[in-house]
Amino acid sequence: MSFKAIQVREEQGSYRVELIDKSDFPEPEEGQVRVAVAYSSLNYKDALSAAGNKGVTRNFPHTPGIDAAGEVVASTCDNVQVGDKVIVTGYDLGMNTDGGLAEQIQVPGSWVLKMPEGLDAAEAMGLGTAGLTAGLCVDKLQRQLGELQGLRIAVTGASGGVGSIAVALLSHLGARVTAISGKGEQYPMLKQLGADQCSSPDLFDDAAKKAMVKPQFDAAVDTLGGEPLSNLLKMICPEGAVACCGMAAGTDIESSVFPFILRGVCLLGVDSVEISPARKAEIWQRFAGPWKFSSDQWSNLLTEIELAAVPDQLARFLTVSVCGRTRVKL
Repeated sequence: MSFKAIQVREEQGSYRVELIDKSDFPEPEEGQVRVAVAYSSLNYKDALSAAGNKGVTRNFPHTPGIDAAGEVVASTCDNVQVGDKVIVTGYDLGMNTDGGLAEQIQVPGSWVLKMPEGLDAAEAMGLGTAGLTAGLCVDKLQRQLGELQGLRIAVTGASGGVGSIAVALLSHLGARVTAISGKGEQYPMLKQLGADQCSSPDLFDDAAKKAMVKPQFDAAVDTLGGEPLSNLLKMICPEGAVACCGMAAGTDIESSVFPFILRGVCLLGVDSVEISPARKAEIWQRFAGPWKFSSDQWSNLLTEIELAAVPDQLARFLTVSVCGRTRVKL
């Protein structure tokens, strides 16, 4: 037997991405699970893997895809049964372990989470790692600040995968969201997702010149890192907080101690890869219940493609602006 999969091959220093027929996996070893993938999604990390970024994937040929959802078809784990509907995100999936852009994956059972009641594979992969990350950011803000309803909350990189879900979720929770994005053509989408207002990165111009500026936001979700995060910290109200989850604008930040000792601002780090299964399950359960998105939110947020369209779409992630979420149907 064989199955369809995206494969990245190295050819004389360049990388070729194509849809192939792949030989079936051997029988799962002790502790492994095989999943028939119903849906996956596309992420910036998948595009880096497909471009041969050695910081993401060391060895080729390789199948990218850091997200997968589907049904267990073979298992050697007592707590994972054939027929279980499951989600797999994080750990090494799609990095140096063949990932979810394939009709089957075979992974350690410890990576597998059972699909919560109220959520299906299509919805789970509409969210994917981006949604999990956005959910963890919002959860961190709730733990720090309590009820978010009515708070002024900024989201940087708002048109991206994490940012767009954060905008939708924070709006759903009653926050007054300022979506910060350099892609003005995406402002109508962000408004439809619930943003109260949209702003360009010019919002940071004043903060870039001063040690501190007048506070504008009670909290923020930052997906960019770098200079935007440095400036954002100067704009947070006393006892506010910033949940930081990305580095698209750089890995280094420059900040004085002023936001922390003059206003008591908290900088909250968010990781979605190595957190405990219990934490992941908690966030997925919320997306199945109180955080569940409406059909209107999905229609504004989501583009769906077939597996055959993945090579072209992955290339777009590195050459043009890709907004919202891209789900892959297998």
